[in-house]
Amino acid sequence: MPINILMPALSPTMEKGNLAKWLKKEGDTVKSGDVIAEIETDKATMEVEAVDEGILAKIVVPEGTADVPVNQVIALIAGEGEDPKSISAPVAGGTPAPKAEPAPAPKAEAPAPAPAPQAAPAAPSAMPVEAKPVQAGQRVFASPLAKRIAKDAGIDIAAVQGSGPHGRIVEKDVRAALAGGGAKPAAAPAAKPVAAAAPQLAPSMGADQVKAMFEAGTYEEVPLDGMRKTIAKRLVESKQTVPHFYLSLDCELDALLAMREQINAAAPKDKDGKPSYKLSVNDFIIKAMAIALQRVPNANAVWAEDRILKMKHSDVGVAVAIEGGLFTPVVRKAETKTLTAISAEVKDMAGRARNRRLKPEEYTGGSTAVSNLGMYGIKDFQAVINPPHGTILAVGAGEQRVVVKNNAPAIVQAMTVTLSCDHRVVDGALGAELLSAFKQLIENPMGMLV
Repeated sequence: MPINILMPALSPTMEKGNLAKWLKKEGDTVKSGDVIAEIETDKATMEVEAVDEGILAKIVVPEGTADVPVNQVIALIAGEGEDPKSISAPVAGGTPAPKAEPAPAPKAEAPAPAPAPQAAPAAPSAMPVEAKPVQAGQRVFASPLAKRIAKDAGIDIAAVQGSGPHGRIVEKDVRAALAGGGAKPAAAPAAKPVAAAAPQLAPSMGADQVKAMFEAGTYEEVPLDGMRKTIAKRLVESKQTVPHFYLSLDCELDALLAMREQINAAAPKDKDGKPSYKLSVNDFIIKAMAIALQRVPNANAVWAEDRILKMKHSDVGVAVAIEGGLFTPVVRKAETKTLTAISAEVKDMAGRARNRRLKPEEYTGGSTAVSNLGMYGIKDFQAVINPPHGTILAVGAGEQRVVVKNNAPAIVQAMTVTLSCDHRVVDGALGAELLSAFKQLIENPMGMLV
């Protein structure tokens, strides 16, 4: 029986993807781990590796096809001893249908074999019944999305029955197991109420209603791409389901700017006279936030529906604006890294983000993020939390301000920062403690170097 190659879930938010390019052609030998295609997700262009081996018998979805649903069959691999030429595209239900044997001779009742395609799905539909949980020591075949859901829920994915090809575990199997119905396909709908748990607001106006408010020819319609759809969906869900509150304070920057100038001046130069690094204020902000989370560990946490996850390391996301949207690549274990290492990592990930070449593991996870609009002259703003983060820090522009010092006016360089907090995870006093620890590090930056 042919092996299905399914459209994979390459990011936690992916529901559909564009099949950009096939790197293998029909008739090619495919080994496990071979890169076979390029898929455009809602965030990036990713390479897809084969998990089975054999001969690529049939490409079902041609390259350039847009909006291919996750878990749809996109190609077929001939099984051991199977003739690749005998394999045809799946029937409407998505089940591969071997090519019909040639009719022995024309007969009056030749149309009679027509029911045969209806019988073809019977074999795959029986597979979940025969599939058994993976035994200890055996390799677990599961989609990335299924693994993530199982990990987040704290269940052993090896104990889940798989309904995919050769018992491969897919998303619906894990959700069915969570719902208490085992891995039976019929239990998959039981998982839908989980996704529908968010409060429902009054429906917004449709496109035709909005367009009717404006004179024809006075606007241009811009279709939504996958990234913009995902951003819209996630941020609406965040504002509807995450109880935001905001804390703001001012941080003086004179000591930090002096240290930054001194460190940058000491940077080694190459043969062309170019410095090996150039720290930005944002690099100090990321480092300060990472250390502050270590000093206030209860704030280094995320909401996980029935529990709170307290993180051991400070994984800090950094908002990067790109054309048509934004990425939030994550600096892992930022509290352990030097300022120059953070600077180099952010520059690298920001460059690849703008080319949509980040891997999902580089922009998922983390407990907090930094969004800096100071370079645009924005004095202060309130950022929307990106779940599952517990907080996000909005950073305004550094500017000269008059303050009172020793009962006399003085001019200082200062910036306003606003911490958005998920009240389910971070209460007011805890958020204030975290922001105070951040301010202490910004105004006494030597603490970031020891």
